Amino acid sequence: MAEAATARRSRLTPEREAELYTAVLDLLREVGYDALTMDAVATRTHSSKATLYRQWGGKAELVATAMRYMKPGSVADVDTGSLQSDLHALVTREDDCAMEQNTALMRGLAMAVHTNPDLLRAFKELIIEPELEEFGRVLQRAVDRGEVREDNPATGFVLHMLLGAFVTRALIDDLPPTQAFLTSYIDAVVLPALGVPTTT
Repeated sequence: MAEAATARRSRLTPEREAELYTAVLDLLREVGYDALTMDAVATRTHSSKATLYRQWGGKAELVATAMRYMKPGSVADVDTGSLQSDLHALVTREDDCAMEQNTALMRGLAMAVHTNPDLLRAFKELIIEPELEEFGRVLQRAVDRGEVREDNPATGFVLHMLLGAFVTRALIDDLPPTQAFLTSYIDAVVLPALGVPTTT
């Protein structure tokens, strides 16, 4: 799916892609996934619906690709020399305002994923699997540096822990996730689970 979609979009300029993805995310915030239509995207972006289907295949792929675009760069590109600094750098790439908006968007999409197999498939292929691979590279560097034991069972759950922190902050504390909260969570939960000592 990902390779075919990339080939289809090769004729779009980066600026046009960015414009389309921004419009999709704005519409998602306004109406949610279920009420979002390709007609509405076509109108908002001054595109034809046929062009959108030709470029992305359908709503699920377009939305998942737009969500992937929203992410500030590759996780694996962050390489500060220590796992603690890597994880801190990852959670400070977005300011608190952007993080709150994007977390609310993710919560809404998480509900839609449970009832829409096409969206689930697109999310797994375009977001979840790449994220797992990228986190795997960050953790492998930590293993290679001797910070984390290779057989530590917590290495398979780092993304689960971080996503859990994003989602449950509002549920438990009635507060949005913030850089300070996530940094504290990493030091108190993630790094100890990985057997990594924290420094202040």
